[in-house]
Amino acid sequence: SRRRVEHKTEEGKKEKYFLFYDGETVSGRGGLTLKNPNKRLEHQGIKVEFIGQIELYYDRGNHHEFVSLVKDLARPGEFTQSQTFDFEFTHVEKPYESYTGQNVKLRYFLRATVSRRLNDVVKEMDIVVHTLSTYPELNSSIKMEVGIEDCLHIEFEYNKSKYHLKDVIVGKIYFLLVRIKIKHMEIDIIKRETTGTGPNVYHENDTIAKYEIMDGAPVRGESIPIRLFLAGYELTPTMRDINKKFSVRYYLNLVLIDEEERRYFKQQEVVLWRKGDIVRKSMSHQAAIASQRFEGTSSHGEAKPPGQPAENNGRQ
Repeated sequence: SRRRVEHKTEEGKKEKYFLFYDGETVSGRGGLTLKNPNKRLEHQGIKVEFIGQIELYYDRGNHHEFVSLVKDLARPGEFTQSQTFDFEFTHVEKPYESYTGQNVKLRYFLRATVSRRLNDVVKEMDIVVHTLSTYPELNSSIKMEVGIEDCLHIEFEYNKSKYHLKDVIVGKIYFLLVRIKIKHMEIDIIKRETTGTGPNVYHENDTIAKYEIMDGAPVRGESIPIRLFLAGYELTPTMRDINKKFSVRYYLNLVLIDEEERRYFKQQEVVLWRKGDIVRKSMSHQAAIASQRFEGTSSHGEAKPPGQPAENNGRQ
């Protein structure tokens, strides 16, 4: 009954994984099948681990674990037949969202290990974690005047500075002075991934979208509307200094190109956040309880306490 979501792998493929939220219990069953039923399997113990880790691609040898839980499933001994084992990690803290980027990967996974003298038998299974937020209290519009002295002077405005991942960016560009021949204008969504610290900082810019908003030369006093739908693009929430290892930020880049192919641009950071779905029956019991608790204790506009995964019960 648990929902699955698509998530990008390191190779760039999309695969479906079970979806979990912060504070939810992770439970399941592991099976050990003997290939030859007449033989015995000696072992030094069986355990299952729940791990959250960050891997920096330039430092492949080191895995930085921020969650590490272990359950022993069987004591040392031997098996003469196939067995199944139930496990449960109760109300697990999952502080960050799953992320696969250009230089870094944040993943959560279960690892079952049958310890043996010579070689352990190990099986891993990844899950995906989404971090939900509620509507930000302060969400002022972005308004700015930019230009080149005596050549170009424009005023641009975006309706908000914080957008959820299925939101619409609404805005307008107003031309106060135009003395250069502009050919067209576009808005780019740029994702900037920052990894490392100090002298070993890596910045990776990725243009997620290019959206043309004007074709042809504008005149003074002209106003160009903007309506950019975010739902069609592969976006993640803004991530700031995750476990002191990496950040992911998003920028709106307003680009004007003149007839000589010169580019004039103005970049503005925006914050992206993941809006919770309406609570459905398929959602886990813990998530539904957390949602009701949040409903009963919070008024409109209050920030969500950490560890409560679902958003308001049906209100948009």
